[in-house]
Amino acid sequence: MRVLGVDPGLTRCGVGVVEGVAGRPLTMIGVGVVRTPADAELGHRLVAIEQGIEEWLDAHRPEVVAVERVFSQHNVSTVMGTAQASAVAMLCAARRGIPVALHTPSEVKAAVTGTGRADKAQVGAMVTRLLRLAEPPRPADAADALALAICHIWRAPAQNRLQQAVALHASKGRTR
Repeated sequence: MRVLGVDPGLTRCGVGVVEGVAGRPLTMIGVGVVRTPADAELGHRLVAIEQGIEEWLDAHRPEVVAVERVFSQHNVSTVMGTAQASAVAMLCAARRGIPVALHTPSEVKAAVTGTGRADKAQVGAMVTRLLRLAEPPRPADAADALALAICHIWRAPAQNRLQQAVALHASKGRTR
């Protein structure tokens, strides 16, 4: 499975592509950050993020796009920018028919470090170790994007089995 992880943000949108299957060593295919100037008009920033995501989709052809689920913070303007960048990534994937998976920050942290309360340094260190990299990807947004992709690769098989079981149960309920 090839997954593009997206850590959404208006100024720095982390992107990372990981390939592999659960239970086997994973491979980093690419990592980077789509940047926009903080003083640019919002619409232009969103277009720049779209263009950056489209370039990553063209270059790496992921099977799934994993995006960080926006969560409530105290700073509403930060949440809005994150949500807008997140929507752009989801739109780019949907336009191409690529499935989108959303994972919360605590799900991602728990998947890669074993605890949902890990800090950015711990996530970066585990991403480095799991992908056998010489050093942690910089900035942290890039490491977070890789962590999203890793989380999805590891969680997808269990999520798929659960969805199939729910669908089967629902269909049996309709036939009674």
